[in-house]
Amino acid sequence: MQVGIDSFAAALDDASLSVSPSERLRRLVEQIEYADKIGLDVFGIGEHHRREFLDSAPAVILAAADSLFAEKLDLLLKIRDNEHVHWSGEYRPTLNGQGVYPRPLQEPLPIWIGVGGTPESFVRAGALGLPLMVAIIGGETRSFRPLIDLYREAGRRAGYLPQQLKVGVHSLGYVAESTQEAVDDFFPGYAHAMTKVGKERGWPKMTRASFDAQRGPQGALLVGDPDEVVEKIIRHSQALGGISRITFMMNPASIPHAKLMRATELIGTRVAPALREELGGKDG
Repeated sequence: MQVGIDSFAAALDDASLSVSPSERLRRLVEQIEYADKIGLDVFGIGEHHRREFLDSAPAVILAAADSLFAEKLDLLLKIRDNEHVHWSGEYRPTLNGQGVYPRPLQEPLPIWIGVGGTPESFVRAGALGLPLMVAIIGGETRSFRPLIDLYREAGRRAGYLPQQLKVGVHSLGYVAESTQEAVDDFFPGYAHAMTKVGKERGWPKMTRASFDAQRGPQGALLVGDPDEVVEKIIRHSQALGGISRITFMMNPASIPHAKLMRATELIGTRVAPALREELGGKDG
């Protein structure tokens, strides 16, 4: 079991207080270095398309350009497997044996496919035999089992072994010394962010009742003390047929930096060791 943290580099320290881009990046690097020091396996920085995130870029509607995504993925796999690349496609110039540098430290470079709720995305990842990272930010985690089964069946049909078809979960979450502290820290910023996004996407206002439901035994949120969060991740793993990676996304709650660092510490020193003991060692 790999355990890590994801970030969109939010330029906020709480629901109303912004920080300078340089200070936010300094704090982000501090968090990354600390996560590595205490033994977390992965720290992901994802591209976003909102002004409050420092890693934002102009929006690209990939859902309407599936062929573009497929082509870019094909090129990435060619680069992973070949120092000198021969490749042609529709959306960029042909490569005729050019060298691509620097080469990755790992052999081969780990490439996980991130997916939401589109069945075709799950099937594509399985057919390629690539590890799957499922973004589950709401609802009941167990409801994703049919999609994950699609992924595993597509991989089996393509000739891949079960151990090659790894599944990870990206979840909104936060860990504190006590569940009450975690809830008090997380809810205000989370409700603010989800309500703001909801106005743009037609979602209802985030209420405390909805939040508490998401924190329930089957809900997607991983918010609580270390023991409670560990138990919930184990329950999710069982419901999904076994997972190899879990990552926490804490940005939506706009948590102050000191508390974010403490949560990172608890994930690295309490949550990760307990999960590895219960579900097995590190699995890349």
